Amino acid sequence: MATATVESLSHDGRGVARVDGKTTFIEGALPGERVRFRYFNQHRNYDCGGLVDLLEASPNRVAPPCPHFGRCGGCDLQHLRPEMQIQAKQQVLAGQLAHIGKVQPETWLEPVTGPALGYRRRARLGARFVPEQGGMVIGFRERRKSFLANLDTCLVLEPKIAALLPELRALVGGLSCANRVPQIEVASGDAASALVFRHLVPATERDRECLRDFGQRHNLQIYLQPHGPDSIVALWPEQPEELYYRLPEFDVQIRFRPTDFIQINHDINIKMIAQAIRLLELKGDEQVLDLFCGLGNFTLPLARRAGRVLGVEGDETLVAGARRNAQLNGITNAKFVTADLYQESGDTPWVGFRVDVLLLDPPRGGAMEAIKRLAQPLPSRIVYVSCYPATLARDSEYLVRVLGYRFAAAGVMDMFPQTSHVESMALFVKP
Repeated sequence: MATATVESLSHDGRGVARVDGKTTFIEGALPGERVRFRYFNQHRNYDCGGLVDLLEASPNRVAPPCPHFGRCGGCDLQHLRPEMQIQAKQQVLAGQLAHIGKVQPETWLEPVTGPALGYRRRARLGARFVPEQGGMVIGFRERRKSFLANLDTCLVLEPKIAALLPELRALVGGLSCANRVPQIEVASGDAASALVFRHLVPATERDRECLRDFGQRHNLQIYLQPHGPDSIVALWPEQPEELYYRLPEFDVQIRFRPTDFIQINHDINIKMIAQAIRLLELKGDEQVLDLFCGLGNFTLPLARRAGRVLGVEGDETLVAGARRNAQLNGITNAKFVTADLYQESGDTPWVGFRVDVLLLDPPRGGAMEAIKRLAQPLPSRIVYVSCYPATLARDSEYLVRVLGYRFAAAGVMDMFPQTSHVESMALFVKP
């Protein structure tokens, strides 16, 4: 046991303190608090521990709304006021940019915020048959453990799905293959929701009847997935309506399969797209390159405001979906190609396409390899949407120090409220 005064929050939501001159990360502690904590493990350069007692509480501490908070690893900031969560994320972003990239933006964008609960349209729930816990366990992983937290509810999940968790647990526990169903994927659109059951052995006809009945009673699409994501097959209804979400400002509808990647927070996604297009300052005749374009989440709205748009994505299935979305929306000035954007050399898929402005929306690994393949003349403006501040900081340094861009603006977007995940957007302008 030891005591400490917490100075700040780390990038993963832990309190940061100095104990005997050593950096110590304390789970459950907030800036400004004096706490008693227990060490989990100690290292040469830092230590880790967990909160035991609050000696002096922060005025920004609140009672976590979820009964599973502290055990379930899905959320780690429910004990901090939502308005302070976004401030903490802005500080994390600023710290990563300064320490890793040695850069800072000329202007900070106003944080993009939305509902703090009930926002999650996609999730992958783990499932495990554990007799000593009474049977089926369904939920997210416990914090710092490989076990699953057995959830009766989930306040960040779409409410309709969250309310069904106890019945879902009973459903899977009653299947013949209950101990061979490792996960259930949740996907919701504007008009319908789907559950995808991964099963490692064939489902019996009785299993199928139980799943069909569950789907009928709760107006849910039910899919089976015997192998990889491409193996999913609709069980109920046999010909389900396609899932979709609308982007009303741009008169765009994005259709997607239950296993396709989409942004999980629809409210933030709408605001994020609008902000990105505003920062690009399109006049209507530009040629726009959209890298890591997915199903066309940015590409198709961009096509409504620009002359031509080229979307590039590494997943051929997503590219096929993007092409279909363009066709369904009557968009003819957007083209999509498949390419590995993590190679620094080789054929560049946008050769011959004049890039006036660029949008980047890479995974956690960042976009360094793609940025290094940019050719002269460089795009006049770059909007970089990031899901990981460390790689944004690294790539920002290259854009500023090597390619000579002004780091014009940056800000956070609360895509994952109640968690320490930091989503951000940055603008780079060629002088």
